Amino acid sequence: MTRIQLVHLAHARSGDKGDTANVGVIAYDAAHYELLREQLTPARVAEHFGPMLQGGVERFELPNLGALNFLLHGALDGGGTMSLMNDAQGKVFSTAMLRMELDVSEEVAELVRGRGRVPEGWAPEADQAP
Repeated sequence: MTRIQLVHLAHARSGDKGDTANVGVIAYDAAHYELLREQLTPARVAEHFGPMLQGGVERFELPNLGALNFLLHGALDGGGTMSLMNDAQGKVFSTAMLRMELDVSEEVAELVRGRGRVPEGWAPEADQAP
């Protein structure tokens, strides 16, 4: 097994609904949806975001789209109209989610390596927080 960032397996979009960030994760390849479903659990996502969340994480499965949708409750300090956060509408939560590392087989890692758009200098070992 080896660890790779989610960005090589999927793309993501995020936004807000009040104080809740909404993050959709869509597999590039339908064959990897099950791997995402197994590893992107609500508990694992909550752990990844840590103290950025004040509430729980809900997950909704969309197998026909090869996607998972997450609601991150209490993530936006009141939301876009109330918060003084830089990202009160939750637009960067998708990028933060794509930094999550997953355990995959060497075969999958080799197949997807370089697929995602990783900014230059963005290495897992350089990441201290999501």
